[in-house]
Amino acid sequence: QLQLVESGGGLVQPGGSLRLSCEASGSAIEPYTIGWFRQAPGKEREGVSCISNDADLYYEPYVKGRFTISRDTAKNTVYLQLNNPQPEDTGVYYCAADRAVTTAQIMCDMAQFFTYNAWGQGTQVTVSR
Repeated sequence: QLQLVESGGGLVQPGGSLRLSCEASGSAIEPYTIGWFRQAPGKEREGVSCISNDADLYYEPYVKGRFTISRDTAKNTVYLQLNNPQPEDTGVYYCAADRAVTTAQIMCDMAQFFTYNAWGQGTQVTVSR
């Protein structure tokens, strides 16, 4: 049973940087498409960035060029590097994994229509001066 644990959240100033980690246990991550999602107070959960099982990358337009997703199979971990975050990036960041979804964009955009294999508990990111 795949389990995911996020870490690395915290308070960051606008224009700063932060790296989130999504560490998997119970199974290797290679067969899974893994995505980062976020939820701001009072808003719906939304996709941020996803990486498919064959390392295809997808970024939502509102983070493209600022955030970077990567995968370290040796550490069984997926990362999300936040560069130049802005106050509107504040929220709880979650990672999720699924074996049936093999396209990064579908993973990011269709979360409300699927029950993914695993979700982490989330890590809070606050972007403020």
